[in-house]
Amino acid sequence: MNYQTFQPRTNLESLISCYWTLEVPATDNPQRQRIIPDGTIEMAFILGDDIKRYTTEDNFILQPRAMVLGQTIDPFYIEPTGYVDTFAIRFYPYGFANFVTVPISTLANKETPIETLFGEGIAKKLEQDIIQATDTEQRIAIIERFLLKKLSQQSTVDTIVKTTIDALLATKGSTSIRDILKEDPSKRRQLERKFVRQIGISPKQLGKVIRLQSALKMLLNEEGESLTNIAYENQYYDQAHFIKDFKEFTGISPSSFLGNENMTLSSIFYK
Repeated sequence: MNYQTFQPRTNLESLISCYWTLEVPATDNPQRQRIIPDGTIEMAFILGDDIKRYTTEDNFILQPRAMVLGQTIDPFYIEPTGYVDTFAIRFYPYGFANFVTVPISTLANKETPIETLFGEGIAKKLEQDIIQATDTEQRIAIIERFLLKKLSQQSTVDTIVKTTIDALLATKGSTSIRDILKEDPSKRRQLERKFVRQIGISPKQLGKVIRLQSALKMLLNEEGESLTNIAYENQYYDQAHFIKDFKEFTGISPSSFLGNENMTLSSIFYK
């Protein structure tokens, strides 16, 4: 499994977290992989064989080969049908809303073909350009030209939304919306309405996901770190609170996560 990340150019780095590529050889016995929420929106191009996403234990759909995966709240399973070769753009929580006119809430918990967002002709040309590119650097150049053109056509995300997200990221999701809005608590309803439109989930949900990601990185990187200490460092009430949130977003307990073959992909994404 070969996973690599690449940084965006300066004038997009405030909106894009990274570009990433993933290559996995085909196997006779592919494993389902559980993907957990990470608070971001991604645009992905499947360059290898198709990828299944399971909608139930036995039923699945084939993911669009050029798509945007919106904010997710629940974990889901994917499974390759053969060789995996993916190029993707990972946006910050407020990043993708700067490139489209549709409410981001309409993209939540599903894959949306890029032609739905940008039109069939534009989307097909972009997809073909990405497919025909000779390497990752060329793909990055192609997608950045496309995004910069779209950026100039759209209005930017509201300041109140960006300020809230910046505060959540700076505190690893542990600060409350009440504290963020302490100077003007009357803005809470306005903030929540704009958040759903421009981010796809509520401020509270995003804060919980960001805090979980911080705890998850500690779990993956700090060998021997106790669950109690992880809970303390990430300002959960106690270990039971941490385990409850962990199960809500991953479907399993922290102790079951480590070494779980169905969590291999999530582990490399979030480590």
